[in-house]
Amino acid sequence: MRYIRRVIDPSPHPAPGAARLSVRSAAERTAALVNVLTGADPTADEVTRVLREHGEAVPAEGLGADGLTGLRQAAALLRTVFAATGPDEAAARLNGVLARTPGPLRLTSHGGTTPWHPHLDRDDEEASWGEWLLASSALALTVLVWERQRPPGGVCASPSCGRVFLTSGGGPERRYCSRRCATRERVAAHRRTARHRAAPPGGEPGGKRDRESGRGPGAGRGVSA
Repeated sequence: MRYIRRVIDPSPHPAPGAARLSVRSAAERTAALVNVLTGADPTADEVTRVLREHGEAVPAEGLGADGLTGLRQAAALLRTVFAATGPDEAAARLNGVLARTPGPLRLTSHGGTTPWHPHLDRDDEEASWGEWLLASSALALTVLVWERQRPPGGVCASPSCGRVFLTSGGGPERRYCSRRCATRERVAAHRRTARHRAAPPGGEPGGKRDRESGRGPGAGRGVSA
C-alpha cells in the first residue's frame, strides 16, 4: 500500500525538504478523504476520484464494499482529530488512532522504488484500505502536531458546511474551511444584526406591544363583549 511517499523528487535520494512536502501532501489527502467519506452516503466512484486526485492507484476492480466500509470507519476516527480544540486533545485523540493501527512502525522503500518512508503496518501490500488510510493519516497528522504543537486542522464553523481543513502553521486561529464559507457567515451575521436593530423595542413590528401602544395592525380596534 501507499503511505507517505508523494514527493517532488521520486528518486531514491530526494531533495532536502521532500519529506516535509510529503507529510503535507498526505495530510491534504487525509482531509479530502475525510470530507468525502463522512458525507452523506459517499459512493465508491466519488471516493475513487478523490484517491486518484491525490495520486493513489485504485485497482480496476475498484474499492469493493469492504474497502469502502473500512475507509468510512477510518475517516470517522480521523475526523475526531480535526475536531480537537487544543494540542492536548489532538495528541490524545491521535494516540487513540495510533493504538488502532496494525503497526509496528517501520521504514520501507517498496523494494527500492521509492524513497525510504515510514509505515505503520505489517506488510507493504497486505494492508486493507481502512488500515492504510488510518495508518498513513495518523503518521502525517502526528508529524504536524509534533512540529507545530497545535491541532493539525479544524472543522468549518459554518453550520451549513462542517468540512475539515488543514491549518498552515502560525497566525490567528482559523474557523472556516474557505473564504466562501467565511464570507457567507459574515453576511448572515450582518443581516441578523441589521434585523435586530430595525426591530422596535419589545419585538417585531406589528407585535403585541405595537398594538397596545396604538401602532401596527389592529391598533385602536374595539373588542366587543
